[in-house]
Formats: sequence, C-alpha cells, structure tokens
Amino acid sequence: MELWIPITIAAAFLQNLRSALQKHLKGHLGTAGATFVRFGYGFPFASAYVAVLHLGFGHALPTANVVFALASVAGGLAQIFATFLLVHLFSYRNFAVGTAYSKTEPVQAAIFGLVLLGETVTFSAVIAIAVGVIGVIIISVARQPLSWRAVSGSLVGRPALIGLASAALFGASAACYRTASLSLGGNDFLMQAAFTLGFVTVFQTMIMGLWMKKYEPEQLAAAFRHWRIAVWVGIVGVVGSAGWFTASTLQKVAYVRTLAQIELVFTFAMSAFVFREAINRKEVLGCVLIVGSVVLLLAG
Repeated sequence: MELWIPITIAAAFLQNLRSALQKHLKGHLGTAGATFVRFGYGFPFASAYVAVLHLGFGHALPTANVVFALASVAGGLAQIFATFLLVHLFSYRNFAVGTAYSKTEPVQAAIFGLVLLGETVTFSAVIAIAVGVIGVIIISVARQPLSWRAVSGSLVGRPALIGLASAALFGASAACYRTASLSLGGNDFLMQAAFTLGFVTVFQTMIMGLWMKKYEPEQLAAAFRHWRIAVWVGIVGVVGSAGWFTASTLQKVAYVRTLAQIELVFTFAMSAFVFREAINRKEVLGCVLIVGSVVLLLAG
C-alpha cells in the first residue's frame, strides 16, 4: 500500500473528530471564534512538530524561497475565505444546493493541480472523482425536500455560486500547499510538509488574529477564555493537517481530496453505530458511491 493512502484516511478521521470538537465549541463561540481556534491553538503544535523533526530526528530545515512564500500565503488566504463562504451558505433559505456545489472540491482540485502543477489524472481517476462527487452531493441534499424544479431553479442562484466559489478556493488552497511543499525540494517529504504546515498556520493565525482584534474582539477574548476545549481542537487539527500536507506532498491533490471524502462515511458510521441515529436511503446511497469511488481510485 502506498504511504499516502493510510495517511489520508487517518487525516480524514481526525478532521471528522476536529469538526465534532469545533461544533461543541460553537455553543460558546461564534463562527469566527470557532474557526480561529483551529489556527490559533494549532500553530504552537505545528511549530513543535517542526522542532521535533529537526532537533530530535535530525531532519534538516529547508530553505524557503519566493515560490514557497507566495504559494503558502495564497493557500492560507484561500482556505480562510473558503471556510467563511461555506459558513455563509447557511444564512440562505435554499442553502442545500449551494452546499452540494461546495462538495465539488475534488474536481476543482484536479483543475488547479493541472493549472499550477501540470498534473494530469487517469481516466479511471476521473470516473472515481465523478462518482465520489455525486455521492457527496446526494448526501448534501438527502434530508432536504427538494424537487427537480426547485433544484434546476437554483442552479444559477447566489447559493450555487457561493458553493462553487467555496469549492474552488478549497481546491486552490490544496494545490497551493502542494506547490509550496514541493518548491522546497529534496526527498524529505516529512520536513517539507511540516515546514509548510508550520508557516501556513502561523500566517493564518496572524491574519485572523489581527482581523478579529479589529472587528470581533469579543470573539477573540472568548477563544482564549475557552482554552480547555480549544486546545484539543488545535492538537487534533494540527495532527490532521500534518496528514493532509504530507499526503499532498506525496500524491496529486485530486487523488488526495477524492480519498478524503471518506470522512463522510466515518461521520455516518459514528451517527449510526455510536449515536444510534437514523440514516435514510439517500445517505446510504451516497456513502456507497463514496466507497465505490475510493475503490475505483485505489484500483486504478
């Protein structure tokens, strides 16, 4: 088994856990505050990870360059804006269609991977990406009373455009992170990924911290007040992000983001077997398609 596969699956599981912790935090914080703790409490652990690799295991620190800096900053900003757009979708009454469009990230990642890195995907991978995206879209609208008329009427509405923009920014951030990591050169993929993660996390913390200090100081104060829960978001988030960055250093972003959709299968498995929540037929179909896309991707 190629190393990027178990790393991606582990990262998907950890992202699911981090999302659950952030959801719990959102009872005490607003959207900006819950988003900030991911970076603000994450960067010390990301920095420690780099230090351990360097001082503890003798991995040489890479030399940053202009491409690395530009790609890291672009990826960091794209991820922040994508997250805010995704959250903004929920303010719309007909947000389901827009949310479904936001799940086209693997397609967008493949496009940005081609544009920024010249990376192509095989025909079987194209089919796998398409099957996975369809599965995620079905899950996105599974509990919405949508008719074909309502869906078709919403295809060019504002929620749909916001969803597409969010997916494009997430796809762009993934491609930028891979560009930054690979620009460092060498064969030490662990340090390349760790160094990129550390730089991006510090940058995102600074940007969000300055923005919140000016526009939402009460949320910034609340983020520090609830440190006992927030610190776990930081730890789990950094470990998961380390997985994403490492997998994206080893493999094309389109493949990594397609396999990453298995996160939804983990979510529904937890809902069904741990919380005993009912899962409807559309959600089961969506999970089956996602698993099928993973099998197609790995078989190809």
